[in-house]
Amino acid sequence: MTRVKVVECVPNFSEGRRKEVIDELADAIKSVDGVRLLDVEYDPDHNRSVFTFIGEPQKVKQAALKAADVAVEKIDMRKHEGAHPRMGAVDVVPFIPLHGTTIGECIELSKEFAEEYSKKHDVPVYLYAKAATRPEREELPNIRQGEFEGLSETIGEDESKTPDYGPNKINPKAGATATGARFFLIAINFNLNTTDVEVAKVCANAVRATTGGFVNVQGIGLNLPDKGMVQVSCNLTHPKRTKIHQVLEVVKNEARRFGATVVETEIVGMVPLFALIDALKYYLQPEKLDDSMILDLYYLGGAEEPTEKSFTEMSLIEFGNQVRRARATPGGGSVAAAMGSYGAALVCMVTGLSLTGRKFAAIKQEMLDHRHACETNRGVLMDLVEKDSEAFEKVMETYKLPEDNEEEKEKKAEAIEEATIHAAEIPLETMKQSYEALTHAKVAAEKGNINAITDAGGAAYALSAAIKAAALNVKINLDNIKDEKFVKNTRKEVEQLIEESENLKDEILEIVKNRMEELASSD
Repeated sequence: MTRVKVVECVPNFSEGRRKEVIDELADAIKSVDGVRLLDVEYDPDHNRSVFTFIGEPQKVKQAALKAADVAVEKIDMRKHEGAHPRMGAVDVVPFIPLHGTTIGECIELSKEFAEEYSKKHDVPVYLYAKAATRPEREELPNIRQGEFEGLSETIGEDESKTPDYGPNKINPKAGATATGARFFLIAINFNLNTTDVEVAKVCANAVRATTGGFVNVQGIGLNLPDKGMVQVSCNLTHPKRTKIHQVLEVVKNEARRFGATVVETEIVGMVPLFALIDALKYYLQPEKLDDSMILDLYYLGGAEEPTEKSFTEMSLIEFGNQVRRARATPGGGSVAAAMGSYGAALVCMVTGLSLTGRKFAAIKQEMLDHRHACETNRGVLMDLVEKDSEAFEKVMETYKLPEDNEEEKEKKAEAIEEATIHAAEIPLETMKQSYEALTHAKVAAEKGNINAITDAGGAAYALSAAIKAAALNVKINLDNIKDEKFVKNTRKEVEQLIEESENLKDEILEIVKNRMEELASSD
């Protein structure tokens, strides 16, 4: 069964007052076949709208670009006013992996969006979150500092404000845009029954990471004149670690010191079910409450649960349990891809630990380039975990085709040949992606943070093992393929990859050994 890739996009536009423009933005998104618009939130005080939609990656990107066309045409930042920080008509466009996709794939998707959007509209675009090309750009507030007005003065003058895509100058009408890849977050606002915005700012300081609050919380205090109250506006960037009720209780305690309280909360956009269950558990204190007790998680009529996981969505324990079954899938090819993905992840870790501090200043860009490239390898390899099993199951299906006459026999033979070639191509791709990641591992070993040198060595072992294991799966399929030219060329490519990867692995391990000795002698 083919797994569908699903990506979420949550673009924020600097328009929260003109309903007709908001409707045009929604219509642009809905015009892309296969994209599902889940939610639209807008607020006149913030003068900002937030759209949540899902679909296959390229279709989601297309919908984001169509909505951006509308925003650039209809929104003039020179006339924009609102409580929420902003720097562009299309302010921020995050891509979030949901089903069958990885953060690496979403990073590449955000880069594609940035390139196409900036080229079409002459707007400077910054990469943020997991796609950030500089450590300081991982946090959106750092990019948006000074907002549209401040950025208009500093871009082109301050090197740190040079965008990743587009012109090194502000677009006078559309401003600037940030895009990137992140995991899902919860945008939640706590409204206080006071008009003193300083109270909201104190509460925001108490929960915000940069002012000593929760590590995974961003927060600001805002004035809501139309409501006659103030707001603590928060993003919970890791809601499995920092929960809604934890932040809410701190805000309530801080507000109480000033004679205020939280009178309402606002969830902006979509929220994962587990976060609501966590809050429910905290306030209701049930003896037991888990997903299996929630009726709406089951299809009407019965038996099948909508929460069936793909291999890549499983925990390590769950995936291991799937492998250990007396079934052909997931098998050696899927495990090889998983090993390669984890090896690539180690390369990402080492290069990621080689970005900050003066001693890494000269290699920071090089480390970033290798990290982003290897993040893509990691994402593709994780996707191959699914594809390898699907390819094998497809081969098995072709052997069940009827062969009651000569025509059926011929069709069956063609189907078997086609499916078997595909089943060989999947582990071959695992070999290629793992080898690419191995080339990045060498750079990480040579120049990366010496304190993570053993992790570079671990990456080399994992990637080499992935290549050799995948090669076995290629070879066993080649034995059943009649296309002699394909078999000959593929065997040659397999042997070349094995030889070159073994040499590269040995080079990396020698580098690791020497740097470990260097580290030991410096202690």
